[in-house]
Amino acid sequence: MTPARDAILSALSRLALPGGGTLVSADMVRALVIEGGSVRFVIEAPSPEVAQKMGAIRDAAERLVSEITGVTSVSVVLTAHQTAKAPPNLKLGRHPTPSKGGVEKLPGIGHILAIGSGKGGVGKSTVSSNLAVALARQGRRVGLLDADIYGPSQPRMMGVSARPASPDGKTIIPLTAHGVTVMSIGLMLDPAKAVVWRGPMLMGALQQMLGQVAWGDLDVLIIDLPPGTGDVQLTLCTRYDVTGAIVVSTPQDVALLDARKAIDMFATLKTPILGLIENMSVFVCPHCGGESHIFGHGGVRTEAQALGLPFLGELPLTLDVRLAGDAGTPVALGDGPAAAAYARLAADLVAQGVA
Repeated sequence: MTPARDAILSALSRLALPGGGTLVSADMVRALVIEGGSVRFVIEAPSPEVAQKMGAIRDAAERLVSEITGVTSVSVVLTAHQTAKAPPNLKLGRHPTPSKGGVEKLPGIGHILAIGSGKGGVGKSTVSSNLAVALARQGRRVGLLDADIYGPSQPRMMGVSARPASPDGKTIIPLTAHGVTVMSIGLMLDPAKAVVWRGPMLMGALQQMLGQVAWGDLDVLIIDLPPGTGDVQLTLCTRYDVTGAIVVSTPQDVALLDARKAIDMFATLKTPILGLIENMSVFVCPHCGGESHIFGHGGVRTEAQALGLPFLGELPLTLDVRLAGDAGTPVALGDGPAAAAYARLAADLVAQGVA
């Protein structure tokens, strides 16, 4: 019996730190890998000085995890967070390396789901973060890559801000939040600075975040794409073994015009389209509970039927969704109508064998 990732994180969340919080709440658990009954992970302290005092905590973490059913061996490495600057050899936004021919399959990753949209503002990143959390709650091992390089929003939506470590100047250790392994270029660059890069630098950065990040073993990697039909989409779909794409749109006609272009792009790149999602399908008033179709209703379902594509469901627009995203605690973590909608979507993708 293979131990569950959630069971391991739950055990570690019971281990209190001297200054308050736990290893999980302090985001010190990194690079968690489960291979059969073998478990290994990194405890990353905020500084070398703190790490020197955490030997007992490392030993306690190893004991806690070893007591979990199905665990046969545990390896825990205690390290310290790197300084504010990345190691000299880790340069993001380099020019892409040539393809070796054919599509690449990322080792240890079962499925790659690309979440795209024809235009910005339709909630693609909100769908990506909540779907990742919902799949993790289904027991899946989930990674979330924020590939929206010009406008990365997953650090805020997932509630992470620490700089990923790079112990050797090549490997990047991702962060963990809400049971999801997270990586975003927004964690590597100054959030106040604009990313002013040409296409080749975007393509190189995507290659780095896919190939140099220590993702570990994942059932599914969700990639939050930039809006539109540009270089990042082209690189991803032509170079890597993408299981399929999900296109997000609001029901209004203007959004559907651009969604059709995203659909045509994925078809041109021969990336299977797993289906369409109608986001902001209905607004639920937080005061009276009344429903209003601000952006129209049913347009995405009709479009899916016309194109012969699966319709994956309607997602509501509620105040809770916005507040949860801004707070870094995706609404899919809780209960309520929005969380239930994401749970249904996640369950359907698992049932189809694509997540």
